[in-house]
Amino acid sequence: MPVEFLGIAATGDGSETTARTTHAFDREYTIRLARAHEDHGWDRVLFAYGAGSPEPAAAAAYLAAKLDTLQILLAHRPNVSYPTFAAKTFATLDRISDGRLTVHFITGGNDHEQQREGDFLPKDRRYDRTREYIRIVKQAWTSREPFDHDGEFYRFNDFVSDVFPVQLPRPNVSFGGSSPAAYAAGGAEADIYCLWGEPLARTAEQIELVKAAAKAAGRTDVPRIQAAFRPIIAPTEELAWEKAHRTVGAIKARRESSDLVRRRLTGAQQPENTGSQRLLEIAAAGERYDRALWTPTAAATGGAGNSNALVGTPETVAQALLDYYDLGVEILSARGYDHIDDAIDFGRYVIPLVREEVAKRDAAKAAAGAGEAAAR
Repeated sequence: MPVEFLGIAATGDGSETTARTTHAFDREYTIRLARAHEDHGWDRVLFAYGAGSPEPAAAAAYLAAKLDTLQILLAHRPNVSYPTFAAKTFATLDRISDGRLTVHFITGGNDHEQQREGDFLPKDRRYDRTREYIRIVKQAWTSREPFDHDGEFYRFNDFVSDVFPVQLPRPNVSFGGSSPAAYAAGGAEADIYCLWGEPLARTAEQIELVKAAAKAAGRTDVPRIQAAFRPIIAPTEELAWEKAHRTVGAIKARRESSDLVRRRLTGAQQPENTGSQRLLEIAAAGERYDRALWTPTAAATGGAGNSNALVGTPETVAQALLDYYDLGVEILSARGYDHIDDAIDFGRYVIPLVREEVAKRDAAKAAAGAGEAAAR
């Protein structure tokens, strides 16, 4: 089973631990970070979405025109554009990147954040809209004949695009979430289902829920699984844990800075999305799980997004990632707190170890399969 690595395509140098010193969209920094990934064994990078953040499709097009092999995962919220327009945007970007695009559809887990751009639908209704949206985008990518649509959220007549993706039959669709509505939508429509890093047992439970949702939707295949972590690595275990505690201290100090206090006071005090609630529940139950999973980073951010850490030497973190691979996680998402330096270190010291072990396991499985076939 192949393994892939997903990093972050930040357009500025700020993080949970460090105030930004660049512009929100800094061309030089964007390319430096992307090259750090491309040159150190990463497969793709994520252009995330935020209500006030730089427009990710334009930033992704800029990167795609500068780099040759790095793949792009583009986050998109269905509330910000009509699905036919979005389909053309994605197809054009797939052309610019010569077939390196995957689209990650975000339903939105925070009402306040959604309302910043005029979206007042409740969350479960947003999942219904996302399912309809994805189906329209897929049809626009693949239909060479005009088609009509009369759905619950969108209606149009006689649409056909003049631009189609390089990838056939279409680019992959990525999706995430931890609620029943999310499993149902992603199980039905996603090629890749994205999870935040949780303890192994809980991750296994989520994978089974995704598989069940895909089966309930009538699929004969299942989405590939992605899991996301914040690696904190150092040459020794002692140094790694010292670094981890410094990181949590920096996160807490950063959250008390004036700009983050302002955002917290104008937004929801407690997370509304199930995924963040799960992270906080896990953190409240314990700090350390399995081989290297550490939850204080998630607790310090209020369960914000991808925030559980893997702490240890490169060897420890690689083995922890292989534990998730053994569960069926094929795409490993990792993002440090110093975007460039951490991407380089992870690429140098962790990715080769994981790829080597995956190759050994695949070879052993192939040999075992050949032996069984010969014995028949």
